[in-house]
Amino acid sequence: MHMANTTTGYGPVAIILHWLTALAVIGLFALGLWMVELTYYDSWYTGAPAIHKSVGILLFVLVLLRLIWRLGNPHPEPLGRPLEKRLAVTMHWLLYLFMFTVLISGYLISTAKGKPIEVFDWFAVPATVRDLPNQEDIAGLIHLWLAWGLIVLSSGHTLAALKHHFIDRDATLRRMLRFTHDK
Repeated sequence: MHMANTTTGYGPVAIILHWLTALAVIGLFALGLWMVELTYYDSWYTGAPAIHKSVGILLFVLVLLRLIWRLGNPHPEPLGRPLEKRLAVTMHWLLYLFMFTVLISGYLISTAKGKPIEVFDWFAVPATVRDLPNQEDIAGLIHLWLAWGLIVLSSGHTLAALKHHFIDRDATLRRMLRFTHDK
């Protein structure tokens, strides 16, 4: 099986990285919404944030690998009208920007007091930036608002793919669902 992308379709590496990223982003968003409502006496009060931080660190690595893969491989030209093509390219880069910003702001929240992030007791990510004035609060606001922005962008991305599939009847969605390379 050919692992790399072509100019007409995505290979299995890109497809798997895409869907793992989507699942992690949605899962982290849902977990984040749930965990901020927990009280000190909830059994998940410390466990949920630990999972959120661990998956967030792993997602950062995944998105970094995904970006490296994207930059080192051809990728299919977006389908549709010229404006749709420009919007698709812009949307993809905004998704990367928002993902990295949300993940970095989460890191800054978690390490504001100088403590490392324990990733599932496998390894620790040290606090390299800490003790900035209002670091936790400012990073927290950025994290919150850009997480919502990421969900809005992801929803638009999903709706655009569904529009291409059901209305335009082109291969946009199929290219991300199977390992074949069709137009």
